[in-house]
Formats: sequence, structure tokens, C-alpha cells
Amino acid sequence: MACAQRLPSHGFTLIELLVVLAIVALLATLSLPRYFQSIDTARETVLIDNLRLTRETIDKFYGDTGRYPESLSELIDKKYLKSLPVDPITESTATWVIVPPDDAAKGNVFDLRSGASGSKRDGTPFAAL
Repeated sequence: MACAQRLPSHGFTLIELLVVLAIVALLATLSLPRYFQSIDTARETVLIDNLRLTRETIDKFYGDTGRYPESLSELIDKKYLKSLPVDPITESTATWVIVPPDDAAKGNVFDLRSGASGSKRDGTPFAAL
């Protein structure tokens, strides 16, 4: 009588796969909220940096010409900017809100604000940046 030898199995059992999937799901539920929070923080940081850069460019234009630009496209036409920065909250270049100068100053663009609705994580409205 021949004794049947059992071959070693190569692979994982269903229970082992379920345990691994449960661990992966647990790690995903812990890390995804932080991931989305970091995306929001990055967008806020890019918005602040884009506003700072554009405001500095408007000031340089005023220092060079003695007047404020008539439009944001004038900054691009005169090579002060390569392109208009994108508002990372609205993901558009067309939503910037232009603040005109006082009556005594020449030009139309004194300052720039975000046209995004809502506020930062600290409660500051995007329009107030």
C-alpha cells in the first residue's frame, strides 16, 4: 500500500488575505484624512505665494512706469510676468478680483484678491488674503 504524500501548498489562505486586506483598510482610513488636509494646506500656501508674487510685480511695474497697469494682461505683455498665475482654489486665472487704486493714481490694477468663496482652515476668508 502506497502512502500518499501531501505536496506543500504555495500561496496564501483566504484568512491570511482577509487579515492583510483589513490591515491595509485600517491604515488607509487613518492616513487619507491627513492626505486631504495636506492638499488643502498646499493650495492655501500656493494661493498666498501667487498673491505675493503678483503684488510684488504690480509694485515693480509702478516703480518703473509711475502708474499702475491697466489690466493684468499688461503685466504679461510688458514681460513682467510670463503668464497670469492660477488661483489654486478656483483652479482658474479668470477669477482674480482686481482692486483699483485711489482716484489720484493712474491705472486700474492696484491690488489683487482671490475670487474664491469660502475660507482658509484658520477661518480667514480667501477674499481677504
